[in-house]
Amino acid sequence: MKSEAADVVQYALPLYEILEPNHLVPLNDLIGKPIRLTYENAIHCVVTGKKIKKAFGEGMSYEAFMNSPQASPSIINPELSRIHEGIALRDYEWEMANHMQPHYVYLSLTSGLKVGVTRTTQVPTRWIDQGATQAIVLSETPYRQAAGLIEVALKAHLNDKTNWQQMLKGDAAETEMGVFKEQFSKFIPDELKQYSLAENIEAKLKYPVLQYPEKVSSLKFDNLPEIEGVLTGIKGQYLMLDNKKVLNIRSHAGYRISLEY
Repeated sequence: MKSEAADVVQYALPLYEILEPNHLVPLNDLIGKPIRLTYENAIHCVVTGKKIKKAFGEGMSYEAFMNSPQASPSIINPELSRIHEGIALRDYEWEMANHMQPHYVYLSLTSGLKVGVTRTTQVPTRWIDQGATQAIVLSETPYRQAAGLIEVALKAHLNDKTNWQQMLKGDAAETEMGVFKEQFSKFIPDELKQYSLAENIEAKLKYPVLQYPEKVSSLKFDNLPEIEGVLTGIKGQYLMLDNKKVLNIRSHAGYRISLEY
């Protein structure tokens, strides 16, 4: 889903058709209304466009998953990036354009407090995709590996993953993120403290949710080709339905679906 920060995060679902290659459906307008999503039994690799039987990662063929820089080990583990040394793990030009770029190390409140890394150009989109209600930047580094090394040091004291079930049950209690920034900046290795950010770059995010479910059950098109219900909310990359079911849109990248509303 495409997202945009506003008083309430705005979502749009891109649907791709022959006559209209990139049609955006404004999903906030559908909150409180019945929708039906139907899987049309086709998956296309998001890298090559080829039809595939099974998706790996986020909508890739197995070949793309094993070879594309978009699925490089340094995506999950930024500390593995070596492009600042002139060494590419998979694709030199792609890694120069995406990893030899300024990166933020940040703290965010999703299911709880976590540490993460993203390119500076991906803020606040990255925070929205995680369902964060608050976030603050700790460091700004000139390339990806340095941000990854800071994250590794902080992971000894913080989570780096979001408990998606807990995140979808409600918002974390609002807190003063500057206090956390001061507390955890102390764990940044001395040789990387030069990248600590004095100014506060932070955000508070509100999502279009009518009611959070007490229990969460995830749906997948592989098991259920038709999914319907009243859209009660959107948070992160999840659609919430009135039957306490949720659908992770990003995990179905490349799937051909139709949307009725």
